[in-house]
Parts: sequence; structure tokens; C-alpha cells
Amino acid sequence: MNEIVIYGAGGLGREVAQILEDINACESRWSVRGFLSDDIALHGTISGDLPIIGSSEWVRARTTPVAVVVAVGNPALKHRLVQRVRSPLTTFPTIVHPSVVMGRRVSLGEGTVVGAGAVFTVDIRVGAFVTVGIGCTVSHDDVLCDYATLAPGVNISGNVRVGEGTDVGTGSQVIQGVSIGEWSIVGSGAVVCRDLPANVTAVGVPAKTIKERPQGWHRDKHA
Repeated sequence: MNEIVIYGAGGLGREVAQILEDINACESRWSVRGFLSDDIALHGTISGDLPIIGSSEWVRARTTPVAVVVAVGNPALKHRLVQRVRSPLTTFPTIVHPSVVMGRRVSLGEGTVVGAGAVFTVDIRVGAFVTVGIGCTVSHDDVLCDYATLAPGVNISGNVRVGEGTDVGTGSQVIQGVSIGEWSIVGSGAVVCRDLPANVTAVGVPAKTIKERPQGWHRDKHA
């Protein structure tokens, strides 16, 4: 079995731990060491059934290879955490729940996590470190760029492009042929009927922009 740690000890981290357990029930693949958290006060405590064994320093101090899954939904934070633990000894496996329906010619990038009950049809490209929540549907010819997050129950129609670092809220729907710009946020329950630019927040039915951000806002450590 391959040694793996989960970076992120919150709710999504516990969900990822369950995905790994469900994978192991089908095929013994992962030996889960525990969680990583940069909150020192949590070190030595338990989250779910697993210990919080250290911070990103635990990975950087390694002298042997280890797999890391970054279990954070916020795309900006996810991007920062990946950079903290990148090293020649770190790998970022793609983690897919066994119940996921995966059609033909679907590619998933490194570090991507797909929750239970998601459906991918055909001819779909998913980048690196994408988070796809439980019960999402992703349709033909879609592109989900690096660091994007689809919260539970998102429905993406065909020929859609979801830009890098875009955060699509729970239960949102994206109509066919739409493009969402990078590092934008789509509020829960929104229906995206037209293209959205980069670095905006859009909410409602139909989705309308309510906030604009400067380019590069996601690099702010408080984002």
C-alpha cells in the first residue's frame, strides 16, 4: 500500500479520508498516515478517526516519497497549500470515489479529487487540483481548468469552460457553451446563462456580477 497524507483537517479532509477508505474496500491501495494542518494547536489531536500529525513542514522534512492530497475547497487557499508541499519527493495522486461514473476520453489531472456520485460523460478535460463535489454532473466537451472547485450538486452542461481557480457554489447550473473566467466565484444556486469574465463574483438566476476583483487577487494570503 502507498503512504498518503491529507493536507486539510476540516470537513472536506474527512470526506477525502472516507473516499480513501472506500477505495481501499475495493482494492487495498492507500495507507493513510493522517492529516496535516498549519494550525499548530491542532497537532496531536484527532479529526474523525485520524491523527493530525503535523504541518506542511512534515512533508518538507521527508527523506522518502509520500503522496499528498490537498483537501481544501477554497481555490486560492488550495493553490497556496500545493506550493507549500511541492518537492521532488511529493506526489499528488488523483483520488476518485469508486461510485463515480466515468465515460470515455475523460482525463483528470494530478491532485484532482472527485466525490461520490459524480458523473462525467465523454470527451472531458479536467486539470490539476480540481475538486469535484458529491453528485456533480460534467458533460461532453467540458474543460475544468486547474484549481477549480465544483461544490456538491453542480450541473455543468456541454461545451463549458470553467476557468482556473473558479469556485462554483452548491447546486449551481451552467448552461451549454458558457465560459467562466479564471478565479471567479459563482454563488450557490446560481444559473449561469452567459459568459462570465475573470475575477468576479456572480449570483442569482440568471447569474449576474455583483463584485469585481483585481487580477491576481487570489495570491493575497487572506483571500
